[in-house]
Amino acid sequence: MGRSPHQNTPAARADRSIVNQAMKCLDIIHLSNRDYTTLSGGERQKVHFARVLAQIWHPVEEGSRLLMLDEPTSALDITFQHHCLKTLVDFARQQGIAIMAVLHDLNAAALYADRIAIMHAGHLVVSGSPAEVMTQKNINDFFLFSAQVTPHPQYPECPLIIPTRSDKKLEHSH
Repeated sequence: MGRSPHQNTPAARADRSIVNQAMKCLDIIHLSNRDYTTLSGGERQKVHFARVLAQIWHPVEEGSRLLMLDEPTSALDITFQHHCLKTLVDFARQQGIAIMAVLHDLNAAALYADRIAIMHAGHLVVSGSPAEVMTQKNINDFFLFSAQVTPHPQYPECPLIIPTRSDKKLEHSH
């Protein structure tokens, strides 16, 4: 599925190799002979990761490569969430690919993103580096969520969002 956009191109001859490389990159070769319908939700998500990597594996002659992902780590255990995000970031940096992902896990976004944008009520309200965007005020104002924001102990330039108890009532205005 990941190589179907390239069926009638010179790259089509390399499809099997590209698919295998993408599967190795995500450590899912063991799923290669399984029927998709027999896979668990997490296994399917892993296959989709490999599929999108295979789609953008090689540079294109015209234009840039952009990978847009909506909640790519849903249905994945925490180990594979971080493995996939790190793999995507490394791949993007090596290949010069832009990735735009919607993540609701604020700590994962802060840890892996170069830039973060917060949308509220359908509008962009703030964007910048994780440290600029992931502030206690922004978390409280836009997510209606009480949290302490502190530097990550291993990556001090990266904010760490720690939930705190709050009596603040959620308003479903967004």
